[in-house]
Amino acid sequence: MGSDPQYIKYPDLSLAQDVFHLSNPSAPQAVRQTSLQKLQHAIKEYKMAPFYRHLAHPVEGILNNSGEGVPQHPHASGTTKTLLDSNMLASRNTPQKIDFPWDEALYQSLVEDNKKDLETFQKEEDEAKEAAGETEVLAAGGKHAEFWARVGDKDKAIESHEELLEKITLLGTKIDLVLAMIRIGIFFGDKVSVKKNIERANALIEDGGDWDRRNRLKAYKGLHLLTIRSYNLAAPLLLDSLSTFTSYELCSYSALVIYSVLAGSLSLKRVDFKEKVVDAAEIKAILGSGEDRLAALTGEISSGPSAEDEEMKDATAQRTTPGPAQTAINLTTLGTGSGQQAEAEEPVDFSPLANLVNSLYNGNYQSFFRALAAVEDNFLTKDRYLYEHRAWFVREMRLRAYQQLLQSYRVVGLKTMASDFGVTVDYLDRDLAKFIASDRIACTIDRVNGIIETNRPDSKNKQYADVVKHGDALITKLQKYGQAVRLRGSERS
Repeated sequence: MGSDPQYIKYPDLSLAQDVFHLSNPSAPQAVRQTSLQKLQHAIKEYKMAPFYRHLAHPVEGILNNSGEGVPQHPHASGTTKTLLDSNMLASRNTPQKIDFPWDEALYQSLVEDNKKDLETFQKEEDEAKEAAGETEVLAAGGKHAEFWARVGDKDKAIESHEELLEKITLLGTKIDLVLAMIRIGIFFGDKVSVKKNIERANALIEDGGDWDRRNRLKAYKGLHLLTIRSYNLAAPLLLDSLSTFTSYELCSYSALVIYSVLAGSLSLKRVDFKEKVVDAAEIKAILGSGEDRLAALTGEISSGPSAEDEEMKDATAQRTTPGPAQTAINLTTLGTGSGQQAEAEEPVDFSPLANLVNSLYNGNYQSFFRALAAVEDNFLTKDRYLYEHRAWFVREMRLRAYQQLLQSYRVVGLKTMASDFGVTVDYLDRDLAKFIASDRIACTIDRVNGIIETNRPDSKNKQYADVVKHGDALITKLQKYGQAVRLRGSERS
């Protein structure tokens, strides 16, 4: 169980991000061109015939909008259904021109290479069955499973992993296979498959998985919860993974930092937000100012239960300007685990994220709105896991800022609050009205007098009302029970 993890090389999840870039209308042309070159290179290097067909085929390719170059012909059944099922595109309305040409000669050569590889694997497996032991037979089966994951055939990859899982007896290897199936599901955007296999992996881990695999699964679960908009459940898992991250086959360390901070900023209560995000050593090492970053890297500071929470400052009386913009940071030396994967990380400019965290905590709401817009442009629209829920995230972060300011006041001037957020009165009125109508903010807007009145119920009064409500329900049930008992007694008499 303490053996090194297996089956972590394929599929390469960065290729799924490249497909996302090609289909993302907001991606710059230079980014799409770079992603196209990476995909074309990977298809040739890994001999990804099924994946190439899934992307670029003139009839079945998900990136082929116009079908130029090769006439489109329906299948014998009269449909144009793709061979593979995936949810890899940013949206159904992909850019009109994606220069991903279909090369029939290249495809046929890849198919022939795949056939040769399969014949080699089958020969090794047959020889192992005749002259070697069970370990060699399972190793040959593992090559089959990794082959289908490498070439990008989702259905056959899952099938081969399932067959191997039935034959394997070692718990650690079983967990590795299930983690590989989770990544296959993530690669193709199959959230149902990911959820099912996370539950399987969790059951295996509870049977006695080692620390490393348990830690890897924590990151897998956190990322999956992020994709299904469960930020409140994802935040503790992702934040806990920062100090012990080794799952570079899942995402880069810089991506984990982004996911952790975004999830924590949205879902954590203010005290926990300060402890686990604002004052966390792992976060300060990246988002902090020069002195804070140095102290975090050298271990002079650390967050914990003793971290004290400051009182909310008056939104109009005191403002704290966020620290200077951070330069792009290379996280190669910050992550732990596989050095090869860590070295591949590119420098990331975390300044929008740092400004978001600092301005939200310090109550600098004008800077917060600007930072939120920058985070949307620099992170939410560029990441395949964040893109789908970007509008929801921005809306929920606006709600959090409104709630944070209003909870300190009984009455707030509408113009004053609009000025604090750097927006017009009309915009603030419309935006707050949506949250008030859905009972997300307990307040009322008086446009005549130009004020906002909060309607926070007193905690003791609320508890009293709850007791009366539940007591009435209990009395009603007892009365019905008493009537039923009396009726049964009269029947016996």
